[in-house]
Amino acid sequence: MLYLLDKHESNIKKMKKIILPLLLLSSAICFAQTVPSVEIKNIDGKNFNTSNIKNEGPIIIDFWATWCKPCIKELEAIAENYEDWQDETGVKVYAVSIDNSRSMGKVAPFVNGKGWEYEVLLDPNSDFKRAMNVVNVPHVFLLDKNGKIVYQHTTYAEGDEEELYEKVKKLANGEKLH
Repeated sequence: MLYLLDKHESNIKKMKKIILPLLLLSSAICFAQTVPSVEIKNIDGKNFNTSNIKNEGPIIIDFWATWCKPCIKELEAIAENYEDWQDETGVKVYAVSIDNSRSMGKVAPFVNGKGWEYEVLLDPNSDFKRAMNVVNVPHVFLLDKNGKIVYQHTTYAEGDEEELYEKVKKLANGEKLH
């Protein structure tokens, strides 16, 4: 009986040696993704290719909609500190509206009314949303200066913007996120 238990433990250890590296590799591959190239519009209705989402520092891509209350709360919370965040870290926010073609005309007046200083993009056909595997909004992606996705979260609760900013600061300081 003891022999069987020892053999079982040995097999478990062997499996751990195989499975753990595979899990780490798969999570590294998941987060090593870059933004796919998709044609969408900017807030002025001009074509914009998402491969042009670039910055010298960290990048936040925030998928949202005018009808999504948690999205608006999150973008408002970020807006309150955005100027300071930019000064301290060089972060740039791209707010990607998923409002459809019927409601996309409301986006520019909405954003102007809020006074948001973000780069606002329009994805009325959800092409970019699908390419980024976004299911629900809000959905936030954090990219390093090389355009690699290093963090993402969905939904919004008060204070999430502070956690996001801590990650932005780490990236700006050249630290890796775990």
